Amino acid sequence: MDKLKLSQTQAVTMRTSRNTTVTDMQAAEPKFQRQNRLLVLIGRAADETNRVGTIWIFALMVLICCDILARTLLNSPIRGVAEIVGFSIVGIVFLQIGSTLLAGRITRADLFIGSFEIANPRAAGILNCVFLGLGSLVFLMIAIRTYPDAFSAWQSGDYYGARGDFTFPTWPIKAVVVFGSGLAAVAFASQATSWALAIARSSQPIARSGWIGLAVFGLITAAFLLAPYLEISRTGIGVMSVGLMLVLVYLGMHIGIALIVLALWGIYLLKGSSTLALSTLALAATGSISDYVFGVVPLFVLMGLVVGASGLGKDTFDVAQAAVGKIKGGLGIATVAANAFFAAITGVSIASAAIFTKVAVPEMVAHGYTRQFAVGVVAGSSVLGMLIPPSILLIVYGFLAEVSVGALFVAAAIPGLVLALAFSVAILFMARYMPEFVGNNISNCAPKFQRTELLSKVAPIVSLMGLILGGIYGGFFTPTEAGAAGAAGAFIIALAKRRFNWAKFRSVMVETGHVTVSILFLIIAASIYSRMLTLTGIPMQIGSIITDAGLGFFGFMLAYVLIILVMGTILDSTSIMLIVLPLVLPVVTELGGDLIWFGIVTVIAVEMGLLTPPLGISVYVVKASLSEDMSLDKIFKGALPFVLVMAFVTALLVLVPDLTTILL
Repeated sequence: MDKLKLSQTQAVTMRTSRNTTVTDMQAAEPKFQRQNRLLVLIGRAADETNRVGTIWIFALMVLICCDILARTLLNSPIRGVAEIVGFSIVGIVFLQIGSTLLAGRITRADLFIGSFEIANPRAAGILNCVFLGLGSLVFLMIAIRTYPDAFSAWQSGDYYGARGDFTFPTWPIKAVVVFGSGLAAVAFASQATSWALAIARSSQPIARSGWIGLAVFGLITAAFLLAPYLEISRTGIGVMSVGLMLVLVYLGMHIGIALIVLALWGIYLLKGSSTLALSTLALAATGSISDYVFGVVPLFVLMGLVVGASGLGKDTFDVAQAAVGKIKGGLGIATVAANAFFAAITGVSIASAAIFTKVAVPEMVAHGYTRQFAVGVVAGSSVLGMLIPPSILLIVYGFLAEVSVGALFVAAAIPGLVLALAFSVAILFMARYMPEFVGNNISNCAPKFQRTELLSKVAPIVSLMGLILGGIYGGFFTPTEAGAAGAAGAFIIALAKRRFNWAKFRSVMVETGHVTVSILFLIIAASIYSRMLTLTGIPMQIGSIITDAGLGFFGFMLAYVLIILVMGTILDSTSIMLIVLPLVLPVVTELGGDLIWFGIVTVIAVEMGLLTPPLGISVYVVKASLSEDMSLDKIFKGALPFVLVMAFVTALLVLVPDLTTILL
């Protein structure tokens, strides 16, 4: 998580510099003071709607848990839970999207635009104005197109559910979409205005690289404007949309906005109707995520954040350290084991990287391990959070590929354990044959705990794992129900350990909303973009090209993994999947590939991108979490052996696909 916009950590330093630049450019002119007051008002409105959204997420957790208890103990499930969860997800996203934008958590590739804002603030400001203006226009169109539907639903009494069972009027949720998208449009517009005023105030000249960047964007704009007057085939429109999308994303446009703008442009060219394009946008906004299964996203995110805040990460490491600390390289193996267990109760790589940087790195350094190896182990093993179920990326893949999330969780168990074992074997090998890299003077460290103390550390971890995985694998829970039960269990454990307070609760709930919106907004955007691609016939064309080229299935897989690795150098995991999968899933089906197996391979390949420069999100999270400064290149070098291990496991899964089907 997906996505998850802790994945913007790599831009923190850049943002600090760019904010200083903008402040200097703005000085203290009255018009800027008025703009700042407007931003404050918009921010307050966004915060209030965000609070409603966070309460709504918590209420969903309680509702689903009550339904589980009523069904299990009383054999009387609560009526309408599926419908309530489905329309609630839409409401949650649009209530919180304005706050998510203002918090800087709407997904974008900051690599180019971040450095551009420092080197060429005026040129970057122009690009930001355009990008933010387009974002404002997109949400304004959603509001305008949804309003008539909301009004009509209010007049006609449209409802969700079935009479005699459960009904709920549709107009309140559609009204929330209108209000939330309108607020998001204002938030985008206010930020665009702020940049415009800063540009007007600045006298700094545009450097040569700035003119080049603006020229590239000018060519893209020309392509947009001229396309309706040219005779372009369906395939040509598809190819142009993919190429323009990659360029816009690299330039720094918010990825969801880029996907929506290009989808609208493509549908207009293909069908010759702007009305149809806007209707498709409104339908995708309200219909693409209004399903019970999407409740799994906020619930698993909530569970992972509560677990992280409750200190279970340190408990997990302590137990692993006691078990294998006496082995040469044991603390590295303990870090891998702790990450594996932690992954089984969180599903978020970024959380693992942040927690174990603070817990494991100081411990390893104190016992003779090199700092480079220590951070490499943490960064490398953190990727287990996105493979060992439950996993946010597997959930996203299940939505995109329209396959069972539960089946993906089952299929990922063995590959996850294989990857953890491969990491451990690699650490043993390096400790023996590469002492200069691991540490020449390693001392063993296997703390001994009293039985009651050990039990207090082990019991919460095991019980939460048993609740989540046992419920899913045993068929007692759907993934959504497992997320709710796991989140409730995490709250109970955190409160029982007295490691949770009101401040942590508020922080966790706000972060849950931001992460949820950043993922689900991308899914909305990918939904409309994939519909446009289907109209162009590009996925089928790609399948035909691969078949005619005689690459075969293994040749296709090699090319696919290489493309994923290249994209991983500039994009986060969720964005890569949302961009690439609509193109390749039809090809996999045509070539006879199993979509469950393909999902596991995809997640591992995508996770390698978390460790590869220049983006390497896990590496940036590790750096941001270190108590002492360390260069990025050293962290990347420390993680390199684990990238190679992941490449080996990926190849193994391609050659032995049965590893993903053993438990199915």
